[in-house]
Amino acid sequence: MPDWLLAAIAGLLAGGALLAGAIIAWFVRVPTRIVAGVMAFGAGVLTSALAFDLVLEAQNEGGFWPTVGGFAVGAVVYVAANRLLDRFGQRNPRGLGESPGTGLGIALGALLDGIPESAVLGLSMVGGGGVSIPVFVAIVISNVPEGLSSTADLKASGRSRTYVFVLWTCITLASAVAAVGGFVLLNGASGELIAFITALAAGAILAMICDTMIPEAFRTAHAWTGLLSTAGFLLSYAIHVGG
Repeated sequence: MPDWLLAAIAGLLAGGALLAGAIIAWFVRVPTRIVAGVMAFGAGVLTSALAFDLVLEAQNEGGFWPTVGGFAVGAVVYVAANRLLDRFGQRNPRGLGESPGTGLGIALGALLDGIPESAVLGLSMVGGGGVSIPVFVAIVISNVPEGLSSTADLKASGRSRTYVFVLWTCITLASAVAAVGGFVLLNGASGELIAFITALAAGAILAMICDTMIPEAFRTAHAWTGLLSTAGFLLSYAIHVGG
């Protein structure tokens, strides 16, 4: 099987976790505490993955300054995009499931996260190294609660089933395309460019964790948030060491 096709499948499966979360939310009434707990756990997984896989990989690939520059740009771009969503009232300011009609903002945030994340998945295959398992697991675990919480709000606001599942299918396909792009377009690129893009995704992910995942999880999970995040971090670390 061609490597570009493997990259597409990896991106499709990672983005498909969003669609899986949407399916669960549409057909099953999931308590908000469960959603918050999974989100806290996913935040820990992502923190470990970006630290041990993305940033260190970028440092080894291109050195200090491309890594720092990409990380800073990723964080700034993510925060700027979220400020735009805030300005148009698209993000949920009060917690999971408490403000019907804001699910589209969460979906847009998932798209902003998913593109660089999936590109990094494809990028991890450059040179025949195979898909980064820790990054893949982190994306899957964090995508499920995003799809779940967004769909719960979209359903509460009266969106149709067709609208919701077409939305998440498009985002899933965009993730697959981004994974192929990361593999094809960056194959043969300089180490500095690869480091910049890898770190860019890491910066965006860390900004997303601090700006969205942890605050949303804490509003419901409260004192359990830290323990669940720690558990997620240790799981991802164990996968990294074992891999």
